[in-house]
Amino acid sequence: MKLKLSIIVLLAPFFVLSQEEPATDYFIDANYFYGTIVRHNKDIAHLVTNHPQGFILGYNKKTFGSKRWHREYNFPDWGFSMLHQNPGNDILGENYGLYGHLNFYFFRRNVMFRIAQGIAYTTNPFDLETNFKNNAYGTQLLSSTYLLLNYNKENLFKNIGLNAGIALIHYSNGNFKAPNSSTNSFTFNIGLQYEFESETAEYITDVVDKTITEPIHFNVVLRSGINESDYVGLGQHPFLVVSTFLDKRVSYKSKFQVGADVFFSEFLEKEIEYLVASGLDRSLSGDEDYKRVGIFLGHELTLNKLAVVSQFGYYAYYPYDFEGRTYIRAGLKYYITNKIFGVSTLKSHGAKVEGVEFGIGLRI
Repeated sequence: MKLKLSIIVLLAPFFVLSQEEPATDYFIDANYFYGTIVRHNKDIAHLVTNHPQGFILGYNKKTFGSKRWHREYNFPDWGFSMLHQNPGNDILGENYGLYGHLNFYFFRRNVMFRIAQGIAYTTNPFDLETNFKNNAYGTQLLSSTYLLLNYNKENLFKNIGLNAGIALIHYSNGNFKAPNSSTNSFTFNIGLQYEFESETAEYITDVVDKTITEPIHFNVVLRSGINESDYVGLGQHPFLVVSTFLDKRVSYKSKFQVGADVFFSEFLEKEIEYLVASGLDRSLSGDEDYKRVGIFLGHELTLNKLAVVSQFGYYAYYPYDFEGRTYIRAGLKYYITNKIFGVSTLKSHGAKVEGVEFGIGLRI
């Protein structure tokens, strides 16, 4: 239930964006893809036995400049999509996903970049008795992201257009439950799009004042969630992250950040206890502190009330060695008011996810 609620929070900003533009032009697209599962982790080598293939179906709503962020980002589309992937491996099963997405355009709208976030259902997750070889997916519900870069040719034949390109498809449960080696598929795709005839809207290209006079702001954020050690059977445990940082807006699109995190990760405490009791790591005494303190630099990309957050951190206090001293965080922020915001972020060490964080913050 908690994972389902988490995905609803992840998708909520797309529903908010969808309510901003009155009904005008929209189109649907369908892409077939074929590719390979990337061996980002040696632990999944036994699962990379065939080429994944499937399809992506999308509904897309155009924007025409009624909001400033439409003009700043060259009139993107918002929409929803469905993805089916067959990895060609019975151990992994098949995946079915639902997503909210945004399409961004470049080179006179001939190149389209889509970023999509959603939830996926996998038909054959890990089971200690019946499917112990599937160390990629520890739960039936997965968080999923896909990135799509397409050559885009609209109305090639009447209302029918052509698109072709590449995609990266990611599945993970965010370490919500072990195991969680996850998968990343690199694919080639080709498809068609159909644009429905409707009321023609003209693009609004009014020039806006881009002068930025905003001062430096102080932020405090509380994040939490549930995750589990990679050692199967240690159970799921809550974590808490307290973050403070300064941000400076340098343009309508961009803010830069510098700050610190304090991590209270109970799963690390249980992992240390297990390793000491089992004798698997004789370098541990059992007195190691499970808490960590990190410092980070970050960037925030603004899309109206929604923002995309990316941060790079380094553990200044690091008493127990877990996946290295650097970490990255990426996700979404939604401004409820000018001072209060909600966040949904993924924290990882390279390709190794530690957890999905959900939180609330104050900007003053």
